Amino acid sequence: MERRKVQMTGGSTFTVSIPKEWARENDVSAGDEVEFYADSDSLLLLPAGEVDRLEGTLDVTGLEGEDLRRGVMTMYVSGFDVLRLEADRITSDQRRVIREATQGLVGLEVLEETSDEVVIQDLLDSSELSVHNAVRRMRLISLSMLADAVDALVENDEDIARDVVQRDDDVDRLWFVVSRIFRGALRSPQAAQEVGVTRETCFDYHSSARQLERVADHASKISHVGMELDEIPDEVAEALLDLREDVVEVIETAMDALFEEENERATELANDARAQVLDIDEHARRLNELLRDLDAEQAQHLSLVVDSVSRSADYGGNIAETALQNAAPRPSI
Repeated sequence: MERRKVQMTGGSTFTVSIPKEWARENDVSAGDEVEFYADSDSLLLLPAGEVDRLEGTLDVTGLEGEDLRRGVMTMYVSGFDVLRLEADRITSDQRRVIREATQGLVGLEVLEETSDEVVIQDLLDSSELSVHNAVRRMRLISLSMLADAVDALVENDEDIARDVVQRDDDVDRLWFVVSRIFRGALRSPQAAQEVGVTRETCFDYHSSARQLERVADHASKISHVGMELDEIPDEVAEALLDLREDVVEVIETAMDALFEEENERATELANDARAQVLDIDEHARRLNELLRDLDAEQAQHLSLVVDSVSRSADYGGNIAETALQNAAPRPSI
C-alpha cells in the first residue's frame, strides 16, 4: 500500500500522483488517459482503452451430454462474449447438446458452424441487463412454483405438477444470468458500473439468487413426488398447505428485507424472517407426526415433501442473514 497526498491545482482541482511502478506495468505514460470508477466509498483507477469482447476457446473432444452442456454454461457464466467450441470433428450429438445448452442461456446464439468448430456469441448488451430485475423475477417464479407444487400434490393435479417442473428451466436461466453479471462485476469495475449496483450489492444479490434457485429445485422435486402419489388424507393436505403458506411468508419477508433501502426497516424484516424459521421447524415436526398413521410408502414420499418445504424456509433464512449483513453499519476505512 502507498499513501499519496491530495493537492489542489488552480484553486479548484484536486490532484494526486499515481505510482510510477504501476504506470510502467500498465503501459501508462505522460499524456495517456486513465479511467476512474466510483464504487461506494472507493475510487478505482484503470488504464483507459477500448473494451474488447472476451473470447474463449473450449476443446470439446470427447465431451458428451451433461459434461458438454456444463462446459458451455461454465464459459457463459465466466463472462465470455464469444465461445469457440473446437474438436477434430464435432459430432451430430454434440451439436444437438450445444444447441440445447445455447437455447437454455439468455442472449446466446450460434453464429458459425463447421465440421470442427461451433462459434457462439452473446448478443446482449451488458448495460441492458439488470441484476435487480433478474433476482426479482427469480423471486416471483420460484415462490409461485413452490405454491403450485404443493397445490398440485394436494389436488392430485398432474398437469400443474408438470408445469412446475418446466418452470424450473426459467429459474435456471435467470440464475445463470445473475452469475454472469456477478462474475463480470468482480472482474471489471466498468461492468459493475454498467449494471448500476455496487459490487457488494451484486454479491448479496448473487448469494440470494442461489437460495431462490434451490427453492425452485425443491418445488420441482415436490412436483415429481406428487406425480407418483394418489390422493392424500385431508388432515395431511391441510397441514401441508398451512406449512407452505408459512414458508412462502418467510421467503417473502426475507426478500423484502434484502430490497429494503432503509437499514433499520431492513434489519427488522430480516429478524422477523429468521424468527419465523424456528416456527417452521416445529410446524414440520408436527406434520411428520401425522405421517406415522399412513402406509409406509405414502409416508416416505410425503416426508420428502415436508423436508423440501421446510428446507425452503431455511433458504429464506439464509436470504434474511444476507439482508442483515447488507443493512449492518459499514466499517470505516
